[in-house]
Amino acid sequence: MVLASAARTHVGRRRTINEDAILNEPGRGLWAVSDGMGGHDAGEVASALVVELLGRDAVGVGLAPRMSAAREALAAANARLVAMGQEGDARRTIGATVAVFAAQEGSFACLWAGDSRIYRARDGVLSQLTRDHSLVQELVDAGELHPSEAASHPNANVIRRAVGAAPSLMVDELTGALLSGDRFLLATDGLTRLASNEEMLAALMSDDLGVAADGLIELSLHRGAPDNVSVILVGPSSPAT
Repeated sequence: MVLASAARTHVGRRRTINEDAILNEPGRGLWAVSDGMGGHDAGEVASALVVELLGRDAVGVGLAPRMSAAREALAAANARLVAMGQEGDARRTIGATVAVFAAQEGSFACLWAGDSRIYRARDGVLSQLTRDHSLVQELVDAGELHPSEAASHPNANVIRRAVGAAPSLMVDELTGALLSGDRFLLATDGLTRLASNEEMLAALMSDDLGVAADGLIELSLHRGAPDNVSVILVGPSSPAT
């Protein structure tokens, strides 16, 4: 199955710098979103480096070798960002979340660290494939917070994992079968905190992924877009955009 995609990123309504970065390479079957960590220094540098190294180094014949190369690219980005944070007298964290999606020959794979997400629409049902590495997700898992309260929690921006946040990077991975009609959404939290599952599913089921991607950006802007927002929609029938 040949996959096409549409990718958009926007600074939002309140930020002056876009700290998100995206990788959109349908010809290679490789996509990624990365969100520079809010409240830290040089988030735009971190996300740009993550996407640059993934685009340069995540190569290989076959899905497994490509994912191995992607992990190595993220580890290299992590080492460089940690080193950058140690330069000079002031110690700082330069980090970014990341969600990577790759597909080839009937299979897909996801890699992620942080709260950027990957969703799949299959048979009219939306499933979140990634699990946030965040404080609020831990509270939800422990039964101390209802999922509907997570986005508005005062510590919703506390991330437990990110590229550049610690000397050793831990990423989660998921693989699965790619079925005819499957569609996928990669998004930073600038979208997922504002859009409902129903709205994201409707966008994924659109006949025109480019129009759907524009619609998700407009939805975020209409709701105030307090953060940068990035989306990539991947599907079998949309023209590459």
